Amino acid sequence: MKVRIIPRLDIKGPNVVKGIHMEGLRVVGEPRALARKYYEQGADELIAMDSVASLYGRSPDFDLMRSIANELFIPLTMGGGIQSLQDINNFLRAGADKVAINTFATRRPELLAEAVHQFGSQCIVLSVEAKRTSPGKWEPYIEGGREHTGLDAIEWIKRALDLGVGEILLTSVDFDGTRKGFDLELLTAVTSFCPVPVVIHGGAKDAASLTQAIKEGKADAVCVASILHYDDTTIGNLKKELSANSIPVRSAP
Repeated sequence: MKVRIIPRLDIKGPNVVKGIHMEGLRVVGEPRALARKYYEQGADELIAMDSVASLYGRSPDFDLMRSIANELFIPLTMGGGIQSLQDINNFLRAGADKVAINTFATRRPELLAEAVHQFGSQCIVLSVEAKRTSPGKWEPYIEGGREHTGLDAIEWIKRALDLGVGEILLTSVDFDGTRKGFDLELLTAVTSFCPVPVVIHGGAKDAASLTQAIKEGKADAVCVASILHYDDTTIGNLKKELSANSIPVRSAP
């Protein structure tokens, strides 16, 4: 199975933004332009998240999401602000192949089961923004990593798996935007039991950090943002180095 390299676009209004620990968001580009750039660099998939829709209690900008989908010919995961099956349907109609759900699922977990029943498990991704609370313990946060849930991240993921979700998008709030490498302890805590693909996000530093997440952390895919947004590297360079480390990847253009 080839490992996927997945750029992530966090969108606020008309801009792609990026912060550290999901705070202090800075504008880093325009969504359609970055989507096209990463597609041309050889991205295997793309994740586009309306990063403040849940925080502001509003619906996502489906027109903007549709404009991103029109730039791509690779699988696209969209999310942000989902509160209903209709929101999921709107994302799929806008061009998403999968939808990622976080905030509202913690408030009404039944939405996950209903979504899986209506759209299929392959479409439904649980997005978890996990923050360490004590050694070996993490709490899932909501509303763009700003609000507590009081849940245990590992137990929440297990419950979501029982409800049928087909993929886990796992973000470390502690490592997000730091470019210091991934939270391998969090990652392995999830991959040790998870029967569906786990996409790790938060902390990508370089190809070596991706290699570590894949070989040691057993990640099925690696989601990257800052190192691409700030031109530290390219998807092509990452893939070349991963391939040199005997990690199977799809060739970049």
